[in-house]
Amino acid sequence: MGLAATLVWIMYDAGRVPKDETITVAQPALTVAVTTPRPAMLPTTLSANGDIMAWQEASIGTEANGLRLASVEVNVGDVVQRGQVLATFASDTVNAELAQSRAAVAEAEAALAEAADNAQRARELQATGAMSAQQIFQYITAERTAQARLESTRAVENTQQLRLAQTEVRAPDDGVISARSATVGAVLPAGQELFRLIRLGRLEWRAEVAASDLERLQPGQNAWVTLPGGGELEGRVRTIAPIVDTATRNGLVYVDLPISETARAGMFARGEFELGTRQALTLPRSAVQLRDGFGYVHRVDEDGRVAESKVALGQHTGDRIEILSGLAPDTPVVASGGAFLGNGDRVEVVAERLP
Repeated sequence: MGLAATLVWIMYDAGRVPKDETITVAQPALTVAVTTPRPAMLPTTLSANGDIMAWQEASIGTEANGLRLASVEVNVGDVVQRGQVLATFASDTVNAELAQSRAAVAEAEAALAEAADNAQRARELQATGAMSAQQIFQYITAERTAQARLESTRAVENTQQLRLAQTEVRAPDDGVISARSATVGAVLPAGQELFRLIRLGRLEWRAEVAASDLERLQPGQNAWVTLPGGGELEGRVRTIAPIVDTATRNGLVYVDLPISETARAGMFARGEFELGTRQALTLPRSAVQLRDGFGYVHRVDEDGRVAESKVALGQHTGDRIEILSGLAPDTPVVASGGAFLGNGDRVEVVAERLP
């Protein structure tokens, strides 16, 4: 066979395709739904840290002096009402002194009655001249003296009644007992603290805010406080301290908190103040993969090919996350399951997930 004929045969043989061979077509790696970044109004917040403290804490002490504490009716954590008896002192001595003062009052009333009768008769005889002016003056003076003595003994009686009332220690307001130092049997001086009371059970968050951010806050703004256990409370700014700490350059912002069974005075808590709203691009959390501290999404082109893109993340709100940069608006991305895909994978788009 000549050279020309050989070349023709080789070209013909190379162009043939065997009947039992098939052309392989790339199959989709995954069936996915896609979504696109959508604008949303996000709250503008200011983060801060601080302690949860009692709104007002009342010190409850004894006014009675030198009496023995007979009973203690409450303990730490008890909820009490205004006027409720918290503790009682032994009242035997006070009762005896009160009885003595009452007897003195009765005696003074009798003496006054006699002096008043004598003074009245002296006044009636004054015009007749049957009694000297000096005697009349003495009777009238005796009446006034008896009146003064009666008022004095009544004052002593009132004092003893007050001491008797002081043998019962009562709550000055509604609230929760936060501390107790009262011990049955102790003989205490006047002014000794027995209990501490969180008035009305109210707590507040004392947030430390940088001086440069204080002007962004004002009374009435909402704040969200995250407790150490993960719970969250919605509070409201009551007031802002008029001074700034010279050491930290922070000012205190006082936030009223609702009644809660999980919040405790003395807790350290983090929180955010709501300053307003702003517009931002967001994606569902399921569309963003977090890896090594960065965010990634998987774009889908018109041919169904996947390309991974690194994006800058912003604020998290509910089930959505803010995209600061790295992704154009209306770019289709895999709505979920992106962790199972790689660059260049082909996917089948079945639906577009609404934002």
